[in-house]
Amino acid sequence: MTHREVLEALSGLLLALFVAMLSSTVVTNALPRIVADLDGSASGYTWVVVATLLTMTASTPIWGKLADLFSKKMLVQTSLGIYVLGSLAAGFAPSMEALIGARAVQGLGVGGITALVQVVIASMVSPRERGRYAGYIGAVFAMATVSGPLIGGVIVDTPGLGWRWTFFLAIPIAVVALVVLQRTLHLPVVRRDVRIDYLGALLLTGGVSVLLAWVSLAGNQFPWLSWVTAAAVAGGVLMLVAAVYVEARVAEEPVIPLRLFADRTTRLATLASVMVGLAMFGSTVYLSQYFQIARGMTPTQAGLMSIAMVGGLLVSSIVSGRRITTHGFWKKYLVVGLVLVVVGLALLGTIDATTSLVAVGLFMAVLGVGLGMSIQNLILAVQNNTAQRDMGAASSVVAFFRSMGGSIGVSVLGAILAHQASDSVATGLARLGVSGGGGSGSIPDMGALPGPVRAVFEAAYGDATGHLFLVAVPFAVVALVCVVLIEEVPLRTSIDDVAPDPEARRA
Repeated sequence: MTHREVLEALSGLLLALFVAMLSSTVVTNALPRIVADLDGSASGYTWVVVATLLTMTASTPIWGKLADLFSKKMLVQTSLGIYVLGSLAAGFAPSMEALIGARAVQGLGVGGITALVQVVIASMVSPRERGRYAGYIGAVFAMATVSGPLIGGVIVDTPGLGWRWTFFLAIPIAVVALVVLQRTLHLPVVRRDVRIDYLGALLLTGGVSVLLAWVSLAGNQFPWLSWVTAAAVAGGVLMLVAAVYVEARVAEEPVIPLRLFADRTTRLATLASVMVGLAMFGSTVYLSQYFQIARGMTPTQAGLMSIAMVGGLLVSSIVSGRRITTHGFWKKYLVVGLVLVVVGLALLGTIDATTSLVAVGLFMAVLGVGLGMSIQNLILAVQNNTAQRDMGAASSVVAFFRSMGGSIGVSVLGAILAHQASDSVATGLARLGVSGGGGSGSIPDMGALPGPVRAVFEAAYGDATGHLFLVAVPFAVVALVCVVLIEEVPLRTSIDDVAPDPEARRA
């Protein structure tokens, strides 16, 4: 395909990807208001995010496998339809429980969109040229991340609209994406016998869900050391062990083909993706809470602060993608990117409720530049070592584990933040002679609090947020080590039907 033909086909895909990314970012600055309006708690705040990440994670490898079997165009349109249904349900949700369920449906659609965009691009262009298009994907990711919090903040602050419109907003864009895809995306359809590994996907998702629920609820709903903890941990681990057995011995078409991990690059890139997802999602998703609770900002102002990080991501993703396409080498960009991620997280680990906002913005920009150089290029490294017949599965495996890391990070770090903030609030209120505060895990309406009590909450959430970034640093270091150990293979200039021979490459 010529560059023009690829761009025409890519237009609808990028619109769909924009919608998928917008679903996560547009709601970020609305979450404190949503939780307050629906009488939610800190764990509810976490699960509005985790529900989407979990179903996205669970469905990503299935979408990738379906892409190796069915029409990729039809699958992208189906995932957009599921996303629209989930958005409608979320917009009309009467309670936190209903909202979390609707967000889970949204996640099914988002999983399809994010996985299939990578698969379709891999079907159209060679790995060498793919760096250029990875830059476009990074730009769309950045646009959604920049505009989402801003748009969401404005919607929440606009009388007559409110937070429900943050879910309705993307529906017309999704419809336009469906129409554009119908007109521009034309790919050959591969048809063969279908063997979808539903059991493996169910066991894998079930095991992770049980463990994440345990982390989120332990300490509030039941003690850490209790029979509920023992049952949850044992059940989650057993399901994960069973999932590995099913993938290795039972499934004819495993949702995660373990043979892919025979390749060293795939193993290391997958582990790095888990660590990047954990550090990125787990720490940055709570920045909006930091700006609104610890710094007293409105949702719109909190959205403006996100420009610092996403601006860095936008520039670095485009520049690194073009440089990789020009030279065919990618490892140095991954290494530099992850070094910057480590540095950015460490710098953000120093923030509290009194840190200069200029300094916070600079720290976020460093993190954004690092993420822009690493997120897409990890998938590119794996695709370069994968046969065309496994491209859907391999691409989705990396995205799957990155989302899995994000789910774990949001849940675990959210629990850490909730517990630390709750303890700090209880201690601070006790000094003021106020009893019964802080222990419920509820997120207050800061505007309704008296000055001294508000100061306690601001200090508690400021300190707890800085602590989250410090906790995320070791995971980013592990990702950096993995990337350093990857053997660089120059990007192929053709779409091969068979995986390149590692021995031949070394020769």
